[in-house]
Amino acid sequence: MGGQTEGELPPGAQLDRYDMKIVAALERDGRMSWSDLAAEIGLSLTPTLRRVRKLEQSGVIIGYAAKVDRSALIGSMPVFIAVKLERQTSEILESIERLVETLPQVVGGYLMSGSNDYLLHAFVRDLAHYRELLATLTRASGIAHIESSFVLKTFKA
Repeated sequence: MGGQTEGELPPGAQLDRYDMKIVAALERDGRMSWSDLAAEIGLSLTPTLRRVRKLEQSGVIIGYAAKVDRSALIGSMPVFIAVKLERQTSEILESIERLVETLPQVVGGYLMSGSNDYLLHAFVRDLAHYRELLATLTRASGIAHIESSFVLKTFKA
């Protein structure tokens, strides 16, 4: 079928309810046994494994990872930091991105459209730890404005 190899989902293909159950179950627990997965989604082992392989080969499932308790490593206070640059040049963008890569408190960094250039997702222990992070960011050249928002409640992650 038009260059499609066995196991690939055709472009634009919709996942059926079993595929969606597999994805949800593996997102919740990527280490569950194949037999537990099969029982949870309501299929026997062989078709379950065939579907998992197809989801992996098609790029729907791109890997398996451990869930990490960020508070055990870097702090339990989540904060989103919006960064506006003086101007967007490749040198400034590369410099900011290199800096952010070195900051263990920052767990996500996104180049954005709209009024801010970057949105950073960080975790800090307390306000003093946040001030240290902020001081590091404000020393970077090319940053015009920083605005932070602390998370009050996480209801979906």
